[in-house]
Amino acid sequence: MKILKFILLIVTVISTLNFNAQTDEDVLKTIYKQSLTNGKSYAWLNHLSNQIGSRLSGSLGAERAVEYTKEELDKLGLDKVWLQPVMVPKWVRGSKEYAYIESEPGKTTNVNICALGGSVATPALGLKAEVVEVKNFEELNALGAENIEGKIVFYNRPMKADLVNTFEAYGGCVNQRYKGAAETIKYGAIGVIVRSMNLRMDDLPHTGSMTYDNLPVDRRIPSAAISTNDAELLSTMLKLNKNIKFYFKQNCKQLNDVQSYNVIGEITGSEYPNEYIVVGGHLDSWDLGDGSHDDGAGVVQSMDVLRLLKESGITPKRSIRVVLFMNEENGLRGGRKYAEVAKQKGENHVFALESDSGGFTPRGFSFDCNDAAFNQVLSWQPLFKPYLIHYFEKGGSGADVGPLKTETNVLAGLRPDSQRYFDHHHASNDTFDAVNKRELELGAATMTALVYLFDKYGVNPIANAAPIKD
Repeated sequence: MKILKFILLIVTVISTLNFNAQTDEDVLKTIYKQSLTNGKSYAWLNHLSNQIGSRLSGSLGAERAVEYTKEELDKLGLDKVWLQPVMVPKWVRGSKEYAYIESEPGKTTNVNICALGGSVATPALGLKAEVVEVKNFEELNALGAENIEGKIVFYNRPMKADLVNTFEAYGGCVNQRYKGAAETIKYGAIGVIVRSMNLRMDDLPHTGSMTYDNLPVDRRIPSAAISTNDAELLSTMLKLNKNIKFYFKQNCKQLNDVQSYNVIGEITGSEYPNEYIVVGGHLDSWDLGDGSHDDGAGVVQSMDVLRLLKESGITPKRSIRVVLFMNEENGLRGGRKYAEVAKQKGENHVFALESDSGGFTPRGFSFDCNDAAFNQVLSWQPLFKPYLIHYFEKGGSGADVGPLKTETNVLAGLRPDSQRYFDHHHASNDTFDAVNKRELELGAATMTALVYLFDKYGVNPIANAAPIKD
């Protein structure tokens, strides 16, 4: 028995020495090979999307997703796996929405809409009124109550097609969806219709969160998104006849908050267990599709980071956590709860990486950090260039990891190719068939590689040094 233990000790020491002798290039090759030939992210996503489906906060799907992902993390042999309680909103869509444009009494054209998340319902028989089209809040304010009261306001500002960065295009018009109702109520409107946040012309309405700015329930008005094709149709018909009417009916409802959970797994650090690295995505999704890109992809990629570290023979120096956040879509309760608990415990989070931009081909990362840390990151850029993944820019990270920000740590977001993302974002075609297995696995490997580098070198850069090879 003593001889066997001695042999096992020698094998462990030799394996450790062999791994330590590897260059960073060698380690990244191992990580990418493991993900592309032995990845688990696609199989996990298959189950999450096709066996569970949509996972709106407070829903049965969200509850089942919590159970499933915890079970799968338990199977990985991590040092710790647990659920972190968090209260989340529960909004239900109800039966399918219905809408039409009435050009004259008895002459109608059906259009595609969906209620915005958090909206109130229309009256039981629906809502019909004349329509006022605006492109922005300035136009709304210029019209004033005399032109808006008793009417439905139609926000029709499209995403800018000439912006290569589609998230910039999204950011340039999403305020009409989120704040449109709150601004419109000031002028006595009775309903809001918003052009879907989508660069493609199609018949799919895209939902998303909206706010009433804490107005009492009796002052709130129903809000819905209309597909891009039907937004163009409505706009054209208004130009021909400003007296046309719009009818819509939706049955959504806001219920009391319910308890849900963040799902957390950890590999405890071998040298600096009190320094934490987080990798994560949000477990909830909207209810129209199955949330494969937003954000099932980020969830399974984050889970696979910890598995790939273990499969690649990497023993982290720092504690690596995967956090599957609940309620990013309509409240950000999970991200805030995780940061709140971390602060209460005095945990030192040195690096946090989020994947919430879809499962498309990874292009690189954006970083929220100081200049010294970013220079360190730039020294690693050549390691990613052989994989055509070398977009490294200062900028945002992710909504869920954002509350962890300090003056010294580094937050990052995986940046996949975004050209197709808003074709699916918050719509019924955000489904498993829209995800490419190889692209998803490349993203998981890319995240793992960056986590490995931050774990190895920390966030204390040496000026002008690039410790790529051991």
